[in-house]
Amino acid sequence: MRLVCLSDTHNLHENLVIPEGDVLIHAGDCTDGGTERETRHFLDWFTAQPHPVKILVPGNHDFYFEKEMISGHPDLYLLIDEELVINKVKFWGSPYIPGQENWAFTKERGKAIRQHWNQIPPDTDVLITHTPAYGILDEIRSGSKLGCEELVYRIGQIKPAYHLFGHIHHAAGSAFLQGTRHFNLSILDERFRIMHSPRVINVDFAK
Repeated sequence: MRLVCLSDTHNLHENLVIPEGDVLIHAGDCTDGGTERETRHFLDWFTAQPHPVKILVPGNHDFYFEKEMISGHPDLYLLIDEELVINKVKFWGSPYIPGQENWAFTKERGKAIRQHWNQIPPDTDVLITHTPAYGILDEIRSGSKLGCEELVYRIGQIKPAYHLFGHIHHAAGSAFLQGTRHFNLSILDERFRIMHSPRVINVDFAK
């Protein structure tokens, strides 16, 4: 199964070249202001892509998805603490980020956000969140790490094969830790310039 993955496009999606694949995954911040107009514009583009399955996990800029569900797109799956199984491969998506700011899908660190991570099934193969786990591709230019401590604990428990995320533009890249391949899929840098291309990941689970 060929996954084409990206995150943090902030309305610049039409400037990208999207590789062919089986599943197109966006890990959040598809918009910048989260307005209905921005959201509809992105969805028109996203659903027009030729990939048979599209998965969208919103980010903290994507306010529209906090109050409105989407319909009319049979090949688009909006995952907000939800599972999707494709050819026996189990995907789980959750948009929440830790913090106290007035962003979309924000929960306080500790118990409040832990309740969301505890919903992740233990047999998840591909975990898609907007936030990184703490200490894994989550460092900003100042050196501060903004990932989620509760998420890194849950990942250690369930050990998904892949963790796909974005949010921290400065830390785009990949890492392999304790059996999980982590991908920060951010397309833009901190100055909102396109600096990276969508990531192609070929997954093969013998199930």
